[in-house]
Formats: sequence, structure tokens, C-alpha cells
Amino acid sequence: MPVRKGGYAPALADNGWVRGLLIAAALGFLLLFLVLPLVAVFVEALRNGVDAYWEALVEPDAVAAIKLTLIVAAIAVPMNLVFGVAASWCIAKFDFRGKDLLITLIDLPFSVSPVISGLIYVLLFGLHGLMGPFLKSQGIQIIFAVPGLVLATVFVTFPFVARELIPLMQEQGNEEEEAALVLGASGWQTFWRVTLPNIKWGLLYGVLLCNARAMGEFGAVSVVSGHIRGETNTMPLHVEILYNEYNLVAAFAVASVLAMLALVTLVVKTVLEWRFGAELAATRH
Repeated sequence: MPVRKGGYAPALADNGWVRGLLIAAALGFLLLFLVLPLVAVFVEALRNGVDAYWEALVEPDAVAAIKLTLIVAAIAVPMNLVFGVAASWCIAKFDFRGKDLLITLIDLPFSVSPVISGLIYVLLFGLHGLMGPFLKSQGIQIIFAVPGLVLATVFVTFPFVARELIPLMQEQGNEEEEAALVLGASGWQTFWRVTLPNIKWGLLYGVLLCNARAMGEFGAVSVVSGHIRGETNTMPLHVEILYNEYNLVAAFAVASVLAMLALVTLVVKTVLEWRFGAELAATRH
């Protein structure tokens, strides 16, 4: 087949049907695996009308699950924000022994199943675990309680902030911070007035992804929660229980709340990607 000077075949360059076929395939994939499932969730949730939908959401166990999900996310996300910024600062701005190990540990939740991480916490803090007897003697309960849910959520979500900030900080370099220090700024002043403004959109993007994963996490929290209705069930766990009880309308109603949160996350993510991309392009020039 003859090839043009640019190195591509004329069929791929001139035949619009190839491009149209690829676009149609991509749109069909998105329609089949993304749009239709979302539509099905809301259709099933509203199958018995708005009154039944609302009743499923204001039911005490559902309200408790929604509140618990928000509480766990409200605790886990700020913890990961602090850790992510600190780890990114260390990795991007300094050279030290153990740097590669720290990067590996940050990526660990990506390679470990959430269920396995939950089992590890049970082995550590459960009643018959390594620290279980001591915790019981002190009147402290971690497993089958909110602290266990928070720990499991923190573990599975802590890479998100750091992994967004590390490449951004590395690309920005140290010149602005060094200039601020030369001019007499303290470390905290340099961070608040130079570093933080430069990473704000990347930081918000990482927090957004972290929050989305925290509210939708199932595997790790399922192991450590004990599935106690009204006490340790987050929204994903509550959906599972309702579905197993064949209470499909209520299950899809609660699932629709998670779907709406996902849609809001997608919109905010798109906006942040646009702002983040514009800022990153500005730093390159």
C-alpha cells in the first residue's frame, strides 16, 4: 500500500467512513456500558412512583447509611489531603533515602484488593486479632465500628491526591520556592503563598477523585463493617442488603443517590480538568 510522506496510509487519512466507524463504535460502547445502566438505575428507582422513591430514601436505615457515608468521607478525605500534600512535597522537592520505597507504598492500594486490605485490618484490630485483646481491655472498638470504616477507606483512597500532585510538582520544579526562600520567606510562607497556589487545581482534582472513591467503596468497608443495619452500613452496603432482600425499588433508589453523586463528580471533574490543563500549559510556557 502506498504511504504518504507523513507516514500514514491514504485510506486512513481520506476515507471518512473509517473515522465515522471508530466514533460510532466508541459512542456505542459508552451508550451500552455507561448511559444505559445509569438510565436503568433511575427507571427502576422510580418504577413505583415518586412517593415510593422518596419513602425509600427517608427510611431510617437509608438515612443512617447516607449519613455514615458522608461522615466516613468527611474524615478520610481530609486525612488523605494532608498525607497527599506532604508526600508529594517530599517526593517532588527533595532527594532522600527511601524515596522509591515511599512511592511504592503510595501505589500499594492500587495493587492490593480492597477485600484483602479489609481482612488485614480484621487481623490487626479484630477481637481475636493481634491488637484485639488490648483494644478490648481499653474499651476501644475499631472493627464493626466507624473507626474501622474510616481506616479501610483511608487505605484504599490515599494514593489519589499524591498521584495527582507528584508529577505536577515535579514539572513545576523548585525555582519559585528557592526564590521565595532567598527573599526571606519562611517554609510555611513559601508553602502557602507559592506552592499551594501553583497546585490548587491539581489538589482539587485529586480530592475530587478521592472523595468519589471514598463514597463508593464497597470491598474494604464490607469486610470491616459487620453489616449492622443503621450503624455500620454505608450506601453501597445498604444497596447490597436491599437487593438481596429483593427490595429492588429501595435498592435502586439508594443506588440512584450514588449515581447522582457520580454525575456531579463527573461534571466537576470535567471543569477541573479544563482548569488544571490550562494551568499546566501556562507553567510550561
